[in-house]
Amino acid sequence: MAGNKLTNIQVYRKKWNINIGVIIFGAVFIYLVVTVLLYLTGNHVTAYEVREGSILKDNAYTGFIVRDETIVQAESDGYINYFALEGSKVGAKTRVYTLSDKKLELTSNTDEESLELTSEEQNSILMKTQSFSENFREEQFSDVYTLKNNITNVLESKSNQSRQAQLDAMVAAGNNDLQIYTAVSDGIILYSTDGYENITTDQVTEDDISKTNYESKNLTDNTKIKAGDPVYKLIRSNDWSVVILLNDETAKELADVNRVKVSFSKDNETTYAGFSIQTKKDTSYGILTFDSSMIRYAEERYLDLELILEDESGLKIPKSSVVTKKFYTVPKDYLTSGGNSSGTGVLVDIGKDQSQFQSVEVYYSDEESNLVYLDYDAFDSNTVLKKPDSSETYELTKTKKLKGVYNINKGYAIFRQVQILCESDEYYIVASGQDYGLTNYDHIALYGDSVRTDDVVF
Repeated sequence: MAGNKLTNIQVYRKKWNINIGVIIFGAVFIYLVVTVLLYLTGNHVTAYEVREGSILKDNAYTGFIVRDETIVQAESDGYINYFALEGSKVGAKTRVYTLSDKKLELTSNTDEESLELTSEEQNSILMKTQSFSENFREEQFSDVYTLKNNITNVLESKSNQSRQAQLDAMVAAGNNDLQIYTAVSDGIILYSTDGYENITTDQVTEDDISKTNYESKNLTDNTKIKAGDPVYKLIRSNDWSVVILLNDETAKELADVNRVKVSFSKDNETTYAGFSIQTKKDTSYGILTFDSSMIRYAEERYLDLELILEDESGLKIPKSSVVTKKFYTVPKDYLTSGGNSSGTGVLVDIGKDQSQFQSVEVYYSDEESNLVYLDYDAFDSNTVLKKPDSSETYELTKTKKLKGVYNINKGYAIFRQVQILCESDEYYIVASGQDYGLTNYDHIALYGDSVRTDDVVF
């Protein structure tokens, strides 16, 4: 063994080499883990895309019509026949009805030439039908009845012309048994009575509006009548009223209203009416007053209508997006440009006749008061501002609140003020095209109280 040589084997530590790929992979892995954790534990902001829209707030009613009506009575006995078109305007010389000792044999059909529509009448029907076809919408199916009434009026007018021609022929033939009566005055003529001709708005009751026991009696041709019987009715004024029944909530809401927008279900016509409220025996009645279009509804005692209390168009946003934020109000003269950019800012007094430029964002500008609204959180309390090129100063003490939403177009939250025009249960309609406001297709936080100014949301 002595002859064996001992070998001294030393193990050297292997030199450590930096693997850049492993480092990059580790960094990316850590970033992904942190990102996932932040996402899982962070506050998620749901976006809402602002779109143009409208809100129509209306209340539907059945109203009771009150107008200036007079019933004309027969001057003698006989069989009555009518020759003025019902619902039309008549004058003092218009032939309205005849009385005879026996029934008149009036034919509804004469020769084909007299029944043929003139070119003007044909064009009138064609134009009304074409207009209906081009503008028809399923949600306004009542337009079908409007078209029907328009065409019926043309045809009835043609039929009435035929009756007038037959009356002329009987007069020319020397029918001494025939007595012809003209209208007693100008007005819109109707051949029905219902007992409400002399009622006033003060006398209308809840039962009247609900049609309890309502009956209307039609006056027809070749009916035997006696002297003193009603023969027709005249509406002598274009002033008329509609009485509606109001619940307590609506009466309170409309207490100070003296003019409302009204839509009639019969023909979808919209107009404005004077408005007042009468209270009788703890029941509130709305009185709508009109001074035109009486002839359109002359044959009606009841009208289905809607009071359009709000009808606004603009940008439609959820109520959940709107928050209230406090701002300092500062005279516009204190704004200036400076610093390392041309951005807007103010000069903050830091003492010893020195000032420091601070960039600011204007959130609203009130042209009437000449004030701008600056972020309340951007300044310390009792900060003093210096007016540019002046020795005047302004202490930040006055504040006001603005309603607004958080715009998240750029991936972080920016407050934008909104001017609310009207509202429904879930949405506001706000003004569009305003400085410092929203525009169509902006993205805002669906829940405004879930974010703060400058929060990163993406």
